[in-house]
Amino acid sequence: MSLRIHNTLTRAVEPFSPIEPGHVRMYVCGMTIYDLCHIGHARMMMAFDVVQRWLKASGLRVTYVRNITDIDDKIIRRALERGITIRELTDEMIAAMNRDIGALGIEAPTVEPRATAFVPQMLRLIGRLQDKGLAYQAEGGDVNFSVRKFPGYGKLSGKSLDELRAGERVAVLEGKQDPLDFVLWKSAKASEPDDAKWASDYGAGRPGWHIECSAMCGETLGETIDIHGGGADLQFPHHENEIAQSEGANGKPLARFWVHNGFVRVDNEKMSKSLGNFFTIRDVLERYDAETVRFFLVRTHYRSALNYSDQHLNDAATALRRLYTALQSVPPEPMAALDWSQPFAARFKAAMDEDFGTPEAVAVLFDLASEVNRSRSAALSGLLKMLGGCLGLLQLPPEAYLQRAVGSASPAIDDAAIEQLIAERARAKQARDFARADAIRQQLLQMGVVLKDGATGTQWERAR
Repeated sequence: MSLRIHNTLTRAVEPFSPIEPGHVRMYVCGMTIYDLCHIGHARMMMAFDVVQRWLKASGLRVTYVRNITDIDDKIIRRALERGITIRELTDEMIAAMNRDIGALGIEAPTVEPRATAFVPQMLRLIGRLQDKGLAYQAEGGDVNFSVRKFPGYGKLSGKSLDELRAGERVAVLEGKQDPLDFVLWKSAKASEPDDAKWASDYGAGRPGWHIECSAMCGETLGETIDIHGGGADLQFPHHENEIAQSEGANGKPLARFWVHNGFVRVDNEKMSKSLGNFFTIRDVLERYDAETVRFFLVRTHYRSALNYSDQHLNDAATALRRLYTALQSVPPEPMAALDWSQPFAARFKAAMDEDFGTPEAVAVLFDLASEVNRSRSAALSGLLKMLGGCLGLLQLPPEAYLQRAVGSASPAIDDAAIEQLIAERARAKQARDFARADAIRQQLLQMGVVLKDGATGTQWERAR
């Protein structure tokens, strides 16, 4: 196939083909779920939503795993602060995450494992590392990974052990044989609640963050996968440590391609909770409709830094209006499938095949919209809608988007348009086109409409 992807491991754009012909296995490090997701989290999930959409559009089957970290120091602290159990907190935050990212049209992964469901697998992995002399139990009960015993540590981040040693800012923790060693199993503390502890041969405790992903990835996708992804901030130490654990235990490469998305910046500083310059997805969606936010995130290349500002979101809204105006002025002719030999489609495909080049692909959409306006071609309007759908865009009735004013929240949609979409969804389900049916549900969710399927049919209500 013609797809090329930038591989962080080799620092080069390389031709991609899956290990198993026709089937891509992709693991992305998801959320540590103790608070509402911010726009930086949305950027990461959106980047890999586009990746998996394009892989599918390219005719590939995708098994996409995005984990949830539901045990962590911050989670324990937040649960104690609120006087609730860890499970109560994480269930609440997972539901909030799914509402927020669902509004943005981010599709659910194939599998979404929770770390707490994989503790036995983590313990088995730690045992294999200990058997191979790569892990040891310290006097305090923690089990640590011995970094210097793993050849090639630093190959993902490009950091040598000497550079890492020279850059230390934290004193050696008691019991570590080397400051670079990292924890695999944390011994339980008396101050921690019972639901933060598991029994093990090493004593009561809980897994370290890095071992969670190694175990979940291996259990759900196998020892060597096609793509491992996440935010650029995870490249070191998290992904470096995943490589050390997984490859140390299995003696096989963890992933053939490592893919990392760029940061979101505010005033040229990384957006983060620690800096206090973050905006939750929910905050942003109170001011801008969901598809505008999606378009803002998608039109910048996934590896580039993304500068967040009201001006950029307003620009995104204005630009998206141009595309929807073309669809409104020339109603799209329905298309059964994309013809990739068509010149506009071929340009779009060439852009996406070069490391998911969304800026160039979006430029094709605007060129196509201009041609729709000039030629008044319903076929080209249908092509515009189909190509937009590859990015999760342009699937609303144009009137629903164009009713909004720039900078406002999600647009209203009249009852007749809602009923029309529900009827189209019913026809798709009857034809067993479940992908289309799910896409229509997502469209309605973006418009603030919640569907409830029951024995008497589908009911709907506007989200409050």
